Amino acid sequence: MRTVEPFDAVDLIRAKRDGHELETPEIDWLVDAYTRGYVGDEQMSAMTMAIFLNGMSRREIRDLTMAMIASGERMDFSALGKPTSDKHSTGGVGDKITLPLMPLVATFGVAVPQLSGRGLGHTGGTLDKLESIPGWRADLSNDEMFAQLRDVGGVICAAGARLAPADKKLYALRDITATVEAIPLIASSIMSKKIAEGTDALVLDVKFGSGAFLTDIDRSRELARTMVELGEDAGVATSALITNMNVPLGLTIGNANEVRESVEVLAGGGPSDVRALTVALAREMLALAGQPDAEVEAALDDGRAMDTWRRAIRAQGGDPDAALPVAREQHVVTAERDGVLVAQHALPFGIAAWRLGAGRARKQDPVQHAAGIELHAKPGDAVGKGEPLFTLHADEPARFARALEAVEGAWRIGDAGDPVEDGGPLIADRIGR
Repeated sequence: MRTVEPFDAVDLIRAKRDGHELETPEIDWLVDAYTRGYVGDEQMSAMTMAIFLNGMSRREIRDLTMAMIASGERMDFSALGKPTSDKHSTGGVGDKITLPLMPLVATFGVAVPQLSGRGLGHTGGTLDKLESIPGWRADLSNDEMFAQLRDVGGVICAAGARLAPADKKLYALRDITATVEAIPLIASSIMSKKIAEGTDALVLDVKFGSGAFLTDIDRSRELARTMVELGEDAGVATSALITNMNVPLGLTIGNANEVRESVEVLAGGGPSDVRALTVALAREMLALAGQPDAEVEAALDDGRAMDTWRRAIRAQGGDPDAALPVAREQHVVTAERDGVLVAQHALPFGIAAWRLGAGRARKQDPVQHAAGIELHAKPGDAVGKGEPLFTLHADEPARFARALEAVEGAWRIGDAGDPVEDGGPLIADRIGR
C-alpha cells in the first residue's frame, strides 16, 4: 500500500508564491520528497522561482539547509584529535587560493578537509587545476580522506556522492531555471555541504565585482551574513572575508598555469595579491581553530608549507616534480602605446580563458589543462609600446579569435595620474565574530 504523503507540493508552491513562510515540517518534507523523486523537477522549478522572487526568512533558510544535510551522510573528524578548519570561495577568475592555502594551514597542526569542485563557465575549478599534475586523483574514499588528514594534515578532493544529495539535485535544477542567484538557495547549497562535511571552523571567501558570482558588494555582504549565521546556528565557527574580483587574481588564468603560480607562492614568491589573500585566509582559519598568533608568512618563506604540499600531492598519486602541461600555441597581445594600464576587467578574461579550453560549458566536457592566459601587467603598472600585456595559451590556434573577441575593450591604457579601475582594496570587509 502506498504511503500517504503529509503535504502537497502544489500547496507549498502556492504559499511561497504568495509570499508566505513555509513551516519547518513542510520544508523537511519538500526536500525529502524531491530527493526521493516524489516531487518532480517541474514542481521544484516552480518552488525555486518562488523563492527567487520572494526570498526566505532566516529560519526558513536554516530549515532548508538542515533538510539538505539530512538527505545524506554527515562526516565526523573528531577522532583525528586535532581541530579542523576549511575554506570556501564563491569563485572567480584566477582564484587558485585553495592550492597554497590548504598546505599552509595544515603546517600548523590544523586539519584541512577541503572538499572542492570543478569549474563551470568562466570560473575555474580547484579539482581541474590539480588534475594538471600527472597522476593526481580527486576521488578518495572517506577512509582515504581520513588517513590523509591524519598523516599529512590536509586534503583537497571531490565530495562523496552521499554528502547532501538533495543539494546536487537542486543545484543542477537551479542552473537551468535562472534561479542560481537566489541568496537563500546559494547559502543553503554551500553551507549544507560544508556543515555536513563536519569541519569545526569555516572561513568564507565571498567575492564581488566583474568576475564574481555576485557583482554587487552589498549582495555579497548579504550572502556572507546569511552563511555566517547558518554556520554559527549549526555550531561551526564561521567568518567571511568580502574580497575584490573586479580584476583577475594573480597573473595566471587556467589550470596548469594556476598550479605553477600556486607553487611559486608556496616557495615564498608569487604575485603579491595571491600571497596576501592566502595569508589573510590562513590567519582567519587558524584563528577560528584556536591559533590566532600563528606565524603564517614564515611558513611560506621557510619551506614548511611547500613540504606539506609535496606530501599531499604524493598521497593522492601525483608527482610534485613532474612537468606540467604546456600549450602548443601562444598568441601575445602587446600595448599599442606607452602609458599606464588603468583597467583590466576580470569577467572578459575569464570568458576568454574558457574559450581557449580552460573551462567547460557542460559538466561532462573535458578541459584542456594547458589552456589559459598569462598576464604580464596589472592595473597601475606602467607599460611601453610593443611590450606584452598578456599571452593566450591554447592547443588549437583556431580558439584565439573568439578569445580575443571576449577581451575586446576589457583593458585600457591611460596616462600617468589617470584613475585606476581596480574596484578598491583586495579585502573590502570581514563578517563574523
